Amino acid sequence: MSAETASATVLVVDDEPQIVRALRINLSARGYKVITAHDGTAALKAVAETKPDVVVLDLGLPDLDGTEVIAGLRGWTTVPIIVLSARGDSADKVQALDAGADDYVTKPFGMDELLARLRAAVRRSAASSVDGADAVVDTGSFRIDLAAKKVRRDGKEVHLTKTEWGVLELLVRNRGRLVAQKQLLHEVWGPTYETESHYLRVYLAQLRRKLEPEPSRPRHLLTEPGMGYRFEM
Repeated sequence: MSAETASATVLVVDDEPQIVRALRINLSARGYKVITAHDGTAALKAVAETKPDVVVLDLGLPDLDGTEVIAGLRGWTTVPIIVLSARGDSADKVQALDAGADDYVTKPFGMDELLARLRAAVRRSAASSVDGADAVVDTGSFRIDLAAKKVRRDGKEVHLTKTEWGVLELLVRNRGRLVAQKQLLHEVWGPTYETESHYLRVYLAQLRRKLEPEPSRPRHLLTEPGMGYRFEM
């Protein structure tokens, strides 16, 4: 057991029992602490609760696609993610890497290669061990759980549409910093919507009505006229 891996925790996310068993045996034998999850929902919860050093993630999960899990994690954490998937098409690799994965290993895989990539990921994780965000953000007015993708206000869950959540998540992930209109439109709606600034006015108004104590005098979802938007605690 090396000092590098002695305290490293790996979350293995895969619904194939034989893969999970092989990884658990091989990683445990090399000093890693291994946690497992068999679907995307459990994976998001496990990362929030256990804060692993690395995530090894299959894309073909029974409830969520692996790229959705990656996007969900990237909303609040920089934990290294190694995709381990039978999908070998370059488009799948590009999609996973664009979503925020750090590495991609195709099944069937060589254990030595995976272990080498895992060691590199642990080194990256150790070098940036201070994560700039937490999974749960509490403003005092409302509470955002980035891992579970839920918002609560006055003890009750607030229903947000997928688009509303996308806008809120991006602002919270960049809290305290200005997010330009073009960036918001590009990341939430796509590159063909970068000039549709009226979308943002509509959706920010909806979010303020749902979350702000005084929507006409927002304290958290702020507008920088002509520039963009900012989330403040």
